[in-house]
Amino acid sequence: MRFYLVLVPAIAGFAAVFVIQNAAAVDVNFLFWTVSMSRALLILFTLATGFVLGWILHGYYAFRRKP
Repeated sequence: MRFYLVLVPAIAGFAAVFVIQNAAAVDVNFLFWTVSMSRALLILFTLATGFVLGWILHGYYAFRRKP
């Protein structure tokens, strides 16, 4: 329990420093769309997309393996 009391604020602090250091706006071009967003949000969306795709693919392959 004490470990989590140290770990959670440390992760929140690292996340805050990450967002502050990556607050600059960047342009994202994809085909005909151009979106301007924070670099931290772009990294977060990319991470979330990869997580969801990995979860879906893992579920799909696990479903195919079942006899």
